[in-house]
Amino acid sequence: MTLRFGTDGIRGVANRELTPELVTALGRAAVRVLGSDKPFVVGRDTRRSGPMIEAALVAGLCAEGANVVLVGVVPTPAVAHLARTRDASGAVISASHNAYTDNGVKLFAPGGRKIPDELERQVERELTELATVAPPPGPAGTGVGVASELRGGVDEYVTHVVGALEGRRLDGLHVVVDCGNGAAFRAASAPTNSALADPLNARSSKSPASCCCVHSRGRAGL
Repeated sequence: MTLRFGTDGIRGVANRELTPELVTALGRAAVRVLGSDKPFVVGRDTRRSGPMIEAALVAGLCAEGANVVLVGVVPTPAVAHLARTRDASGAVISASHNAYTDNGVKLFAPGGRKIPDELERQVERELTELATVAPPPGPAGTGVGVASELRGGVDEYVTHVVGALEGRRLDGLHVVVDCGNGAAFRAASAPTNSALADPLNARSSKSPASCCCVHSRGRAGL
């Protein structure tokens, strides 16, 4: 194993450095350290390798007895929020602004919190062991974890974001949203957002990286 945790999890070229085998081992390591009392909330961005990495991660999580809640393509803060409201751990499959050939896995501690350095080191040690030594047999029967889809996770997150405004509105602003192929394209175009501002333009176009840029006209700092 050559990849190590950085400030935003573990990243590398998908299927070369960040291989399915490594990601499966990472999923097993995460459960061993963070526990399986609550399901893991897992989301991803729109990268081509996302479904492959997701499948590998889910296999590792379930192999150690953890249930998984799949929330699909959502921005990173959405996973943190959904994990927080369920007092669960979480994982985001994304490499942010890295080249589209890259991908990564960012873990959240129970409650959707940033994983502490010590727990991160424990996951790293478990990952190293799993990547170099054949793991012992995992649970069987009802001890195997189950993955299920959460429908409406984006709406749940958008409602949370809108609620943070505490009734304030953005009337008078013209907002341009260009999400490219970024993970926020659904959240940015959610119907709930139409009550906040006058949409000038919203589109999702081809983009080599996963990003979501929001530009305001008439006021800085949006």
